[in-house]
Amino acid sequence: MERELVIVLDFGGQYNQLIARRVRECNVYCEVKPYTISLDEIKKMNPKGIIFTGGPNSVYDDASPHYEKAIFEAGIPILGICYGSQLMAYTLGGEVKTAPVSEYGHTEVSVDTEDVLFEGVSEKTVCWMSHTDYIAQAPEGFKVTASTPVCPVAAMACPEKKFYATQFHPEVMHTKEGMQMLKNFVINICGCKGDWKMGSFVNETIAQLRQKIGNGKVLCALSGGVDSSVAAVMLSKAIGKQLTCVFVDHGLLRKNEGDEVEAVFGPNGAYELNFIRVNAQQRYYDKLKGVEDPEAKRKIIGEEFIRVFEEEAKKIGAVDYLVQGTIYPDVIESGLGQSAVIKSHHNVGGLPGVVDFKEIIEPLRMLFKDEVRKAGLELGIPEYLVFRQPFPGPGLGVRIVGEVTEEKVKIVQDADYIYREEIAKAGLDKGMGQYFAGLTNMRSVGVMGDFRTYDYAVALRAVNTSDFMTAEASEIPYEVLFKVTSRIINEVKGVNRVMYDLTSKPPGTIEFE
Repeated sequence: MERELVIVLDFGGQYNQLIARRVRECNVYCEVKPYTISLDEIKKMNPKGIIFTGGPNSVYDDASPHYEKAIFEAGIPILGICYGSQLMAYTLGGEVKTAPVSEYGHTEVSVDTEDVLFEGVSEKTVCWMSHTDYIAQAPEGFKVTASTPVCPVAAMACPEKKFYATQFHPEVMHTKEGMQMLKNFVINICGCKGDWKMGSFVNETIAQLRQKIGNGKVLCALSGGVDSSVAAVMLSKAIGKQLTCVFVDHGLLRKNEGDEVEAVFGPNGAYELNFIRVNAQQRYYDKLKGVEDPEAKRKIIGEEFIRVFEEEAKKIGAVDYLVQGTIYPDVIESGLGQSAVIKSHHNVGGLPGVVDFKEIIEPLRMLFKDEVRKAGLELGIPEYLVFRQPFPGPGLGVRIVGEVTEEKVKIVQDADYIYREEIAKAGLDKGMGQYFAGLTNMRSVGVMGDFRTYDYAVALRAVNTSDFMTAEASEIPYEVLFKVTSRIINEVKGVNRVMYDLTSKPPGTIEFE
């Protein structure tokens, strides 16, 4: 597939996928590659530009990730971010030291608006800093293009060679004019046209799937969520009745969700799919009994998914491929390249080592959540399905802190149903990225009807996000929270306390586990 490409070279930063996401907002295709990729491989990909990510290391430490100096002689525009900026400076003869004063958080930065990277940016702009080292001396041939009172080289540039670097993170939403900076790099410096469109991606992917699968039989893991629904419809358009969709009701779904999924995709639904529903609730409860560790729960749920699919495949005959709705954030949080594992997703890091299929196909693996929604609309999927509330693969298993039991599942289902119902009644459901109720592992004393109780605490979560890599807590009116709290305590057995989670991502994740 011929298209303009920008490569994000990953040096261990947690924002690497977010950088790629921002580049794609400029309608330029972007992929993340580990810093271990060879320069020859990079040259074969013919990128229009390269972005070095941040990372937790110090460039002057020999054990830290580095890259061969020859990359700066390849004639490719390069933008270094945070650790990436320090790596550029260090490799090209500049000086990097431990900063006298570390910077973390919102910082006012003075920028040179004559520099092409800062074209259209305010002379003083708020950026997100996160560093303990800094560039003490820019390399020869570079000019300083931004600074703060404690960071003399907040940005630098060598326009002749198209090398640019920022100590701050332009990719995060906390950097107010960061998108303008990235657009300047991708369009003005790299010379990209910005002609990568979702419609082209969908059509090309369908054609590739049709060619790859041929006459093979395919089993699709259908949860009813946005990702797996888009993957299922994409496959149905590619291969039709060669596709069988298996919906596993693991007992960890939202209230009434199993029946809702069957109504949409089942025999009487809107799509011509071979649909099988497997009721495996007790099987999961038995496997999860006594398990409290989040990673262990994810891996158990992931392995049971595969085992169920293998069993269903044997029933319907030889199956060549398994299709899953894995998306890009799933991949990065399961540990891509040199990045830390945040959490294993059941359809990435949670998979067992051996599965009874020729291959696993993940048509959405390179897309972010909002891109998946765009793909869904391109496929003609109704908006009410495309913009359905996101739901993790392990389901309520990661919204229940600690051991999962049938009793706890019912508590979360009922509390979450009330929460979502009241959010919709208040007209807030269209304005928030994700909202749900979870169950903490905390029990506390309460008083109900003059009697002492010792019951669970429910935690409400609501965040605003466009990319699901960063998120801010939503400001829900007090009267709505009060009504939700009152209803949950009065209507859900086993709960005597309700709390609202104000944690952003980072430092938290959107889900509880």
